[in-house]
Amino acid sequence: MRGDRATWRFDGETVVIRYHTGLFKDPMLKELGRCEVPVAAISSVDFDLFDGKRKRWALQLRMRERTDPYAAAGAMLAEKTQPFRLIGPASTELVAEYLADQLRFAAEQAAQAGDAPRNLATRLVPPLPFHIQTAEGTATFDGASVRMVWVGSVAAAQKKKAHRREIALADVTGAEWVPSNGWNYGHLRVTTTETVQTPVTKPKHDLSCLLSNEGREDALALMMAATITAHVWADKKPELE
Repeated sequence: MRGDRATWRFDGETVVIRYHTGLFKDPMLKELGRCEVPVAAISSVDFDLFDGKRKRWALQLRMRERTDPYAAAGAMLAEKTQPFRLIGPASTELVAEYLADQLRFAAEQAAQAGDAPRNLATRLVPPLPFHIQTAEGTATFDGASVRMVWVGSVAAAQKKKAHRREIALADVTGAEWVPSNGWNYGHLRVTTTETVQTPVTKPKHDLSCLLSNEGREDALALMMAATITAHVWADKKPELE
């Protein structure tokens, strides 16, 4: 099923999403490139029709709790950035509605089969190791720890003096993403347990933050926040949930 931002292919167990590239496509989806969504991760499926100058349909996958790391990363995503939404023209309405019915049925069958594994969210994010670079420095996550290095041109003196910080996954409680507003930098913030927590201050000086500029850098910071979040969920023991 081809739509505005991606092409979806469903084999009965997995929705394989290939995001479209191009000059005006969303930078986060371009960087992500491809995503495989197991039906066990899907809670429900919305199918809507829109009347206007052009009649269109919208197909939206709703994820099970603690399964959509992009939605959990912080700021509300713009409509064009939502990775599990597809919009298409009225000419393919019947095919899209049929796909929605098939996905809905498969998700219901998977839910009846039992609890989904905790690592489902890790299948929706980039493979490890994952590395990003911004004007302030770099962040790397290999599944065992998050490492931030501040060597970029916009890094503050305090961060350049610290140079780098490495945080074990066991000490990571989550990750937050705030996009640039056009005037101020956005940032990725890694949240931690109290035992390794550093003073929380402005992102420019916070040793738990990596600044990001709008566009591709913001997209990479969002992907890193989602990736860390997914692996924190998978690593968290049931008795602690």
